[in-house]
Amino acid sequence: MSQLSAATAPPEPAEAGLSEAAKKIEGRSPWQLAFERLRRDRVAVGSAIMIVIIALIAIFAPLAKRITGHGPAGQYRDTGLSPAGIPVGPNGMFWFGTDELGRDVLVRVIYGARISLLAGVAAASIAVLVGVVIGLAAGYFGGAVDTVLSRFMDVVLSLPYLVFAIALVSVIGSSMQVSIGVIAFFSFSSVGRIVRGQVLSIKEKEYVEAARSLGAGNMRIMFVDVLPNVLAPVIVYVTLLIPLSIVFEAALSFLGLGVVPPTPTWGGMLSDAINYYQVAWWYLVFPGAALLVTTLAFNLLGDSVRDAFDPRYNRLFAAEE
Repeated sequence: MSQLSAATAPPEPAEAGLSEAAKKIEGRSPWQLAFERLRRDRVAVGSAIMIVIIALIAIFAPLAKRITGHGPAGQYRDTGLSPAGIPVGPNGMFWFGTDELGRDVLVRVIYGARISLLAGVAAASIAVLVGVVIGLAAGYFGGAVDTVLSRFMDVVLSLPYLVFAIALVSVIGSSMQVSIGVIAFFSFSSVGRIVRGQVLSIKEKEYVEAARSLGAGNMRIMFVDVLPNVLAPVIVYVTLLIPLSIVFEAALSFLGLGVVPPTPTWGGMLSDAINYYQVAWWYLVFPGAALLVTTLAFNLLGDSVRDAFDPRYNRLFAAEE
C-alpha cells in the first residue's frame, strides 16, 4: 500500500513546476527564440528603427529636393556663398549650410545616403553569395577542392586592399560598379572561411549521413541539409559586413576612387571638406555624423543579432516587472 501511494504521489515542487522561461522555450525553434531575443532587446529595436529611418530618407531623397528647392548638384553661388566666396553656414534657406560651390549640404547628405546604402547592401550581398558557395564547396567536398579554395581565400585576404583598389580603378576607371566589385571581392573570403568551418563540423552529423544513405545528391545535401544550419552565423556576419562595406565605399570616395563627381557621396564630401573645415565646420560635421550614425546602427544591430543566436545567451526571457 505504501508503495502504491508513493507511486501515485504528486511530484515534488521542483519537478512539477517548470520555470516560466522553460515553458516558453519548450517546442520553439532557434529562429523563433532568436526573434524573441531581438524583440526584447532595446538596443536591437532602436538600431533597427534607426536603420529603417535612414533607408526611408534615402528612398525619398527626391522629396527633400522638392521641399528645399535645391538639387544635389545645383550650385547656388548668389545665395550659397558669401561675398568672399566662402560657404555659408546653416540658415533658413540652407539647413546644413553649403559647400565650396554653393551646393546644399543637407540635400547632398541625403542623396549620399543612397550611394552608401546601395554600396553596402549590394557589396555585402554579393560577398555573402560568393562566400557561401565557396565555403560550402570547400567544407563539404574537402580534399583537393578544400585545399585549392582555402588557399585562394588566403591569397585574397593577404592582398593589400587599397593598393589593389587604386590599381584596378586606374585601369578600369571610377564607377559605382567598380566600387561594389572591389568591396565584394575583398569581403567574400571572410564569409567563405566562416561557412567552411561550420560545414566541416556539420557534414558528419547523423542527419547528413542519413540523407546520403537515402541516395540524396551532393547538391541537395549541401543546400537543403547543410546550408540551413549555417545560416545563423552568416546572418550575423552580414549585419556586420554592411557597415564595413559602407566605410570601404566612403574610403574609396575619399581617395577619389569611388563614384564619379558630382554624384554626392559621404566620403567625397569629407574629402572636399578638408580644405574648408576651418571656415565651414558644417561641411565636415554633417557628412561625418551621417556616416557615424549609419555604421553605428548597423554595428549595434549586428551585435544584438550575434547575441540572439548565441545559445549561451542567458537573457532570453527576463522576469516580468
